[in-house]
Amino acid sequence: MKVKTLSSFLLTTIFFLPHLLFAQKSDLKSQLESITRQVDGITGVAIKDLQGKETIILNADHKFPMLSAFKFPVAMAVLDQVDKGKLSLNQKYHLTKEDVQLKTYSPLRDKYPDGNVDLTVADLLASMVSLSDNIACDILFKLAGGTKPVQDYVHGLGVKDIAIVANEEQMGQDWNVQYTNWCKPGAMLQLLEIFHKGKNLSKTSQDFLSKIMIDGPTGMNRIKGQLPKDAIVAHKTGTSGTNDKGMMAAVNDVGIVKMPNGKSFAIVLFVSNSTADLKAIESVMAQVSKAAFEHYASK
Repeated sequence: MKVKTLSSFLLTTIFFLPHLLFAQKSDLKSQLESITRQVDGITGVAIKDLQGKETIILNADHKFPMLSAFKFPVAMAVLDQVDKGKLSLNQKYHLTKEDVQLKTYSPLRDKYPDGNVDLTVADLLASMVSLSDNIACDILFKLAGGTKPVQDYVHGLGVKDIAIVANEEQMGQDWNVQYTNWCKPGAMLQLLEIFHKGKNLSKTSQDFLSKIMIDGPTGMNRIKGQLPKDAIVAHKTGTSGTNDKGMMAAVNDVGIVKMPNGKSFAIVLFVSNSTADLKAIESVMAQVSKAAFEHYASK
């Protein structure tokens, strides 16, 4: 009798578990769709359980402008060249007066308004990723050989639905150019998973990039906004200006969340062409991240 009861229990579990998991995924997707309707524009969301296979994507086919979120793949491409011996983290670059003339966001220029200082590739990477420095980004593009080698590196990883064709200086010259650096949510999710697995960069490079993504003070109200303080978030933001119609081309945040229970999930948040204020957009992003966190924490 006990054997029969156990067999019945196992059969019931085997039958209902996939349906339960599907229902949970469906519930989360519905919750995310409801949250994202709070602001106008187009919202792209991509979330993946890095210990399992569950993946949820909203607006999967839209080409979202990355803005500074593209600095994550740029950093991966530069570190790949470091791993191959083409560049070195200790390699010096002399910052010149000409370098800091670019009118763009740059804590480096604010610190060294006249240039005339030697910076290492590690310094430039930390400035680009942690502080989202645009001048550091364009210098690293120059050291890496331009935008094409960076795009070729990413495409070579099998991540195809992404375009990196313009640097920061070019994006600053025309509103429409920022849309040429685009990515579909699933492609950025794929890149985050590749990075997390650590198979395409050395352990030293992976650890270095993780650290500067964790250390960055930008975007505190986005992925991290409503998460517990002990959640570890390695992420990269991207933010455009506002045009004369009050529309922002992009408010982005992409990264990997490590939960206190040791599990991790990758998350991509893209909001494009919204006229909502930044606070409202960031609130939506934080709510999405919180919903994903609670979903995986309960599993």
